[in-house]
Amino acid sequence: MYLNLVQIAESFGVAEKVVEGWIRHEGLPHTPDRGRLLFDRAQVADWAAKRGLAAQAGFLAPESPQLTTGWRLDALLRAGGIWRDVAPDAVSDVLRQIVLALPAVPLPLRAVLAQRLQAPGGIAFAPVGGGVALPHPSARVALGRDAGVVALLLLRAPLTLTEAVPDDVPVTRLIFFIAPSPRAHLDLLGRLSRLLVRGPLRELLGRGATDEEIHRAVAAEDAGGAGTAAKEART
Repeated sequence: MYLNLVQIAESFGVAEKVVEGWIRHEGLPHTPDRGRLLFDRAQVADWAAKRGLAAQAGFLAPESPQLTTGWRLDALLRAGGIWRDVAPDAVSDVLRQIVLALPAVPLPLRAVLAQRLQAPGGIAFAPVGGGVALPHPSARVALGRDAGVVALLLLRAPLTLTEAVPDDVPVTRLIFFIAPSPRAHLDLLGRLSRLLVRGPLRELLGRGATDEEIHRAVAAEDAGGAGTAAKEART
C-alpha cells in the first residue's frame, strides 16, 4: 500500500515540511513519481520503528487495531449522513451544512468551524486511492468528548484536488470526518483507513451500494473491532 505526503504527515501528526526534512536528512524511504512523492507503508513503518518514533497511527496504524475510543463509526455516519449525487462545486456547501448540524456542539462553535472550512486551505482532502479521499479540517479542533461526525459524499463528477492522487483514479467519493479532539483525530483516521483497506467499503462505494448496505458494513466493522479489542484486553 502506497501513501502520499499528506497521509504520512497526518499519520505522524507533523507538518509536511517535517516529512520532507526526514527524507533529506533521515533517509525516509520514498518513491518519486511524476513530480510527487509516494511512500510504501511497510517501509515507512520499519523506518519509524528503528528510530523509536511514536506509535504509528492513522494510515500507519497496526494491522490489529485496538479501539481507543468508545465511538461507533456507524453512529457518526448516521449523524453526518450519506449524500448522493453531489456536484463537485457543491461540496463546500454540503460540508458547511454538515458542520452546522453537528450534534452536541454549541452553535457559535459550529459557525466558526464552518467559516474555517470555507477559508482557503481550510480542508485537507487526503486522497487514498480508488477514487476516495478523506477530507477533514486542516486545523485541529477540540469539539468535546461527545462530539464528532462522519459523512459520505458521493459525487456526480470527479473533484479536482491540489493534493496528489496515489493511483491517478479521479476522486468521486469523499468520507468527511471531524473528531472530538486532536488526539482522537488520528484514531478516527486510522479506523476509516482500515475500513477502506481491509473492509468491504471500497467495493460497496464502487458498485453504488444502498445506504443500508453501507451502514451494515460500517456497523460490522464496529462489532469486529470491539471484539478484537476485548480479546486483546483479556490476554
